[in-house]
Amino acid sequence: MYSYPHKTAYRRLTGISLRDYASCLAGPGHGLYVHLPFCRTKCGYCNLFSVTGLDRDPAQIDRYLDAVRRQCLQYEELLEPYGTVFSEVVIGGGTPLLLTEEQLMRLFRLLEAHAACADGRELVIETAPNETVRSKLEILKAAGATRVSMGIQSFSDEELGTLNRRHSAGKAREALGLLKDCHFPCVNVDFIYGIPGQTTKSLLRSLKEALAFAPDEFFLYPLYVKHGAGLQKAVRNGMVLHPEEAVLQYQEASGYLRSEGFRQDSMRRFVRDTRTRTYSECGFGTSLALGCGGRSYLGNLHFCSPYAITREDCLAQLGAFEQTEDFTKITHGILLTEEEQRRRYVIRHLLIRPGLLLPGYEEHFGTDAMEDFPILKDWQEQAYVRREGTFLTLTDAGLLLSDWLGPQLMSRTVRERMEEWERMHQ
Repeated sequence: MYSYPHKTAYRRLTGISLRDYASCLAGPGHGLYVHLPFCRTKCGYCNLFSVTGLDRDPAQIDRYLDAVRRQCLQYEELLEPYGTVFSEVVIGGGTPLLLTEEQLMRLFRLLEAHAACADGRELVIETAPNETVRSKLEILKAAGATRVSMGIQSFSDEELGTLNRRHSAGKAREALGLLKDCHFPCVNVDFIYGIPGQTTKSLLRSLKEALAFAPDEFFLYPLYVKHGAGLQKAVRNGMVLHPEEAVLQYQEASGYLRSEGFRQDSMRRFVRDTRTRTYSECGFGTSLALGCGGRSYLGNLHFCSPYAITREDCLAQLGAFEQTEDFTKITHGILLTEEEQRRRYVIRHLLIRPGLLLPGYEEHFGTDAMEDFPILKDWQEQAYVRREGTFLTLTDAGLLLSDWLGPQLMSRTVRERMEEWERMHQ
């Protein structure tokens, strides 16, 4: 929901070129995303665009980086007249640190040479415990990484096994220690609640252990068994999820983190309260993606390669990406109507505190958000949202229900497209 509309609502596009939208990237203040869709193994809850096994043949990843380089050079040439400057670079996956040291340095050299970035730009990258080694962290330090995010999920080996995570609790402790020693400006850690066999006590024990390493942010994710994820088969074979227990775990965990000096900015995100909160509009942000599976946002145009889950489909998309000659040709995505832009604006702001700036909505669209979306008044009456000055913000009860509230703001068209995709890929 946080990136509405979902990629399963995207469809084939014709007659559209990046040249038609390059002006959206004029000047400073844009985001650049680099997708590295490589993992050593597939986690049980994951249905993201990634493939396993390619790390055993570095030449395969080299060919992918060759294609990324060609894409980057084409974009550089196209955007040069517009003076594009990126204020944030995000490298995600997959597992970016699965790349070798030389491949990582090659990627950073490419970005430094051909992606114009602002002074003081943010550089965000993901890692995993098994891939967090000192030599690669030193490369991140040299590249100026400002935020490193690591998925730990649990400090219980039993719970990690249920999730099909291939690292041990001991390895996670070792990796967190290395991150702490490197003194990155921001370290984020991810945890999952609602795992079969998990208890509130074991979840709190994991969070307490992580706190000993002084991370700057926590993300708490509920365990959702999504279409195409490995755990889907386990659930069909009798694995039982306990959503009521998960709610209790979330309430205890969120309360605990707040008591330890963390500010809750969304259902999932907890930030040390010493870090400054700045309001920024996120409904019209522009971001350009490099790599296969990365999503670009340019005005009313959102685009990426066709969404894929299975290894066969992902490999097919990777092959097509590596054979692409003209990366400026847009063939898959969605063109947002004004109604969809309104919905995106509300969703993107309301689900993240401080919330929806009502005068900002009116300035952009010329109408009142409460009138355009009567359901917001209903939620206000139900104490899911409240007025705080000029903001409409989620209450604690609303935060708890974010994953239920957000989908209610989806349009019928987007919902039907997503359902159609699900039926076609069963």
